[in-house]
Amino acid sequence: MKITDKLAQAHKDDKAAASFSFEFFTPKTSQGVQNLYDRMDRMYHLNPLFIDITWNAGGRLSTLTSEMVHTTSTVLGLETCMHLTCTNMPLQLIDDALQKAYLSGCQNILALRGDPPLDGSESTGDFKYAKDLIRHIRAKFGNHFCIGVAGYPEGHPEEPDHAKTLSYLKQKQDEGADFVVTQLFYDVDNFIDWCARCRGAGITLPIIPGIMPISNYNAFLRRAKWNNVAVPQSFIDRLAPIKEDDSRVREEGCLLMAELCQTLLDSKHVNHLHFYTMNLEKSTTMLLDSLHLVSNQTKQDYECENSKPWRKSLNPSRELENVRPIFWKNRKFSYIQRTNNWDEFPNGRWGDSRSPAFGSLDMFEHNIIRHSPTKILQLWDRPTNSHELGELIVRYLNNEIHCLPWSDTQATEEIDTIKPDLVQLNMNGVITINSQPKINGVKSTDHVFGWGPTNGYVYQKQYLEFLLPKTKLAKLVSQITAVNEENGYDTLNYFVTDAESNKLSETNVTDLSDVNAVTWGCFPGREIAQPTIVEKVSFLAWKDELYLILKKWSNVLLASSSDEEGEPDEANRLRDLKSSNFIQSLIKDYVLVNIVDNDYIQPSDTIFHILKNL
Repeated sequence: MKITDKLAQAHKDDKAAASFSFEFFTPKTSQGVQNLYDRMDRMYHLNPLFIDITWNAGGRLSTLTSEMVHTTSTVLGLETCMHLTCTNMPLQLIDDALQKAYLSGCQNILALRGDPPLDGSESTGDFKYAKDLIRHIRAKFGNHFCIGVAGYPEGHPEEPDHAKTLSYLKQKQDEGADFVVTQLFYDVDNFIDWCARCRGAGITLPIIPGIMPISNYNAFLRRAKWNNVAVPQSFIDRLAPIKEDDSRVREEGCLLMAELCQTLLDSKHVNHLHFYTMNLEKSTTMLLDSLHLVSNQTKQDYECENSKPWRKSLNPSRELENVRPIFWKNRKFSYIQRTNNWDEFPNGRWGDSRSPAFGSLDMFEHNIIRHSPTKILQLWDRPTNSHELGELIVRYLNNEIHCLPWSDTQATEEIDTIKPDLVQLNMNGVITINSQPKINGVKSTDHVFGWGPTNGYVYQKQYLEFLLPKTKLAKLVSQITAVNEENGYDTLNYFVTDAESNKLSETNVTDLSDVNAVTWGCFPGREIAQPTIVEKVSFLAWKDELYLILKKWSNVLLASSSDEEGEPDEANRLRDLKSSNFIQSLIKDYVLVNIVDNDYIQPSDTIFHILKNL
């Protein structure tokens, strides 16, 4: 959706709380990119109206901006605005970036001139000014893109005449710009006066102030100097005495910027705040809390309408997607990548409309785990047996670590009712991979389980996926059979497979074309929605992925044990080797099992009961 449309929708009620957005810049390392995606994923829950991603011209960094825009729109479901500069930019590179943004579903561009050459020479690009870039975007894409431009409340460093700076902004409006995002500032009175001067100059675009949180005294002064912005004496008076204490500077800086933001909002010149996060989280969230925007920010009806148990993609090629296999519940990056080339998506019943295959694992084997080898060792250390691996998973369940090799996302409140059972299983050698508790008719507005339109009810079957020693499989199947015979129907359905097989080795599902909906919702005046399912083809595709994850983890440990650089001591080398061998044993000696409890009404946890008796 266009930013101007989102602004209008968010503020159609004059009493609505202020909206806000975040800016992120492209990191310099692959691990930095993955860490930033995780941070964006967390900050998604703050409900920003949009995010924007800066442009870095030249080399891979220029393509990285496009890659990140695709990921934030398609995988993370974040409304994204892409920065695009034109200084020293050949036309082909500009057009390629615009086309990639278009195909990703991005509808917002921040059109910028960019920094001039450092040697003082003239730009060699096809466009000299931002207005030229705006004109080109309009000529090539019409009104598809909502175009933002930069504003300078304290004047442009290359133009001392403030009247001319305003006239240049008016020219960008006349060429087709839709909104203004301003440079950072600290003099709130000057900003309010500048807004009035903009209106007097005929500039009618929405003005979005750029807000830079304060986290460190020296960085605060440095950024002000870089951007040629004035620092009021009141800021210095309150921050200088505590400049050596970063924690106190962050707290006092939060108060100062909260006062600035509140003055802006009270002035009625703005109703939206744009935060320059510097790819950090704490200072921005502190400021939002101080302004009471997190708790007061309510989702608009169209956002609630689009919410699912999984994050809705904004890519137009996936707009009809309304069901996914539960196996990728915590692996949305790989699921999107593996289905990226599908020409159609399941319509809610999965069967006949399913595309023919998931993408090959070969295409992303090198990053099957979204972390560098060093980060992998930092996160998960070196488990050498099932008990140590169980302890690692328990740490994840308790949110002491934020991810596992097969789970990119943090454990949520959803598991609280079954957490004691999950802990017990992992400490007893059953390695849990994915789970959900049963729920029966919870309101769709419930803060833990709710999704979809209001005034509805949602349901879940209990689901558990786990790695089990092959020696225990026969007893598990026997116990499942006994439960089903006692109940007179297949209360429990299960799939079993192993690393070497390309088919199910055990199951009690008689018709393997059947789909088992494990999450569904009932809403007024609508068909029943079934957004997550269990079925054979996708389970086998997921099985290959999981065992490849384990293989990659084992290889990282093996490489660490044989790495001569740094000369690791013998004890550490042997532990690395032992850990690698243990992870390999999960591939050779364990089966992957999932069980669905079809009785979502009875409160008993049948799945956990039978597993505890193995």
